[in-house]
This record gives sequence, C-alpha cells and structure tokens, in this order.
Amino acid sequence: MWMFLTLMLSALAIARADDSVIYTNDFETAELGRVPQDMLVLDGNFSIKEDAGNKFLELPGAPLDNFAVQFGPAETSGISVSASIRSTAKGRRSPSFGIGVYGVAGFKLQVSAGKKSLEIYKDQTLLATVPFEWKSGQWTRLCLQAHPSTSGVWKAEGKAWPQDLPEPSKWLISAESRTDDPSGRPSLFGSPFSGAPIQFDNLRVQAPKR
Repeated sequence: MWMFLTLMLSALAIARADDSVIYTNDFETAELGRVPQDMLVLDGNFSIKEDAGNKFLELPGAPLDNFAVQFGPAETSGISVSASIRSTAKGRRSPSFGIGVYGVAGFKLQVSAGKKSLEIYKDQTLLATVPFEWKSGQWTRLCLQAHPSTSGVWKAEGKAWPQDLPEPSKWLISAESRTDDPSGRPSLFGSPFSGAPIQFDNLRVQAPKR
C-alpha cells in the first residue's frame, strides 16, 4: 500500500513539473522507415531509423540541399523548442542543422559547423552569430525560445551544447526582430553538406524558460 502511494505521489510530482510541456517525441514507438503521422515533411527523405536500440528521425546524406520537417502544434504565444541532433564531418565538409519556431518564416537556431558558429535567423535573414565548437559524431542538444519583448518586437534566445554535458545556465545567443504576431509549427532542418546523414531525437515543446 505504501509503495503504491509513493509511486502515485511521484507521478503527480512529475506531472506538476511538466505542466509547461506541450509536446514531446522520442520516436521509440514510431514505425521504422516511415515519418510519424503528426509530422509534415516540407522537403527531404526523412524516415525513422534505429541504432543500438535507439530510434530517431534521419535525413539521408544525399542529395546535398536544404531540407525541413514540421512537428508539434502551431503556436502564436511564446514558445521554447529543443531537440537532439547528430551528424558527422567528412574531411573539410561539415553539415548545418537546427530547429525553428513559428513556421517557415519564423525564428531559427542553426549550427553552422563549417563556420564554427551558432546563428539565429528570422526567415532567411541572419540576426546574430556567435562562435560554437561542434563535435562531429556526437549528439548536440539545441534549445530555442521566442517571446514578446516590447510592442511589436519579439526576442529569440538560443543555446547548444554536447548532450552528455550539463545544459548551459545562460543563453549563448539572442536577437530581436520587429514582427507581426508570429504563428506556425516548430521545425527541424538540415543541410547534409558532408554527405553524412543528420539525425534528430528527443523533441520537446514547452512554455518559454525565463
């Protein structure tokens, strides 16, 4: 009886801690070789793959172009999106990849491995860039959030770090942009310039972290 009550209380505590979470997906129940039904592929041959018992969404290493997929609910208020992403450099060739909010024309957080930089874009416009050392072959965790700053201005903040290390306590990059009320679904995107696949896992959408 006491064991049951303890488990119930633990479950309630976890639920309360996750009140801000809107969407999660670790792909463990997804069907191999397909794209989950709740995702919208904008371009690219995305599919579920598995390695060492772990499932993930994979973008193949060819063709060499820009590809994206949308997931989760369409949001109009402040939002935070995070994902784990992995790829590999080949010689001097390195991929670029990232996460986005508010649809195709929204904010994007991008790791440009070849330039050793972490960048924030609004649509196709580069708003900010900072140095970033990407580790080939390792999972990198990305987090991007956006929220209203002042009247008609939205602020985007981002961070990226090796998944096996603690999350940075501070945002590594930020930018502001005047914009009408943004709306749209979160996104994953990648450009496999190295010819190696780009893999995505552990998606999470929640209220902004202040």
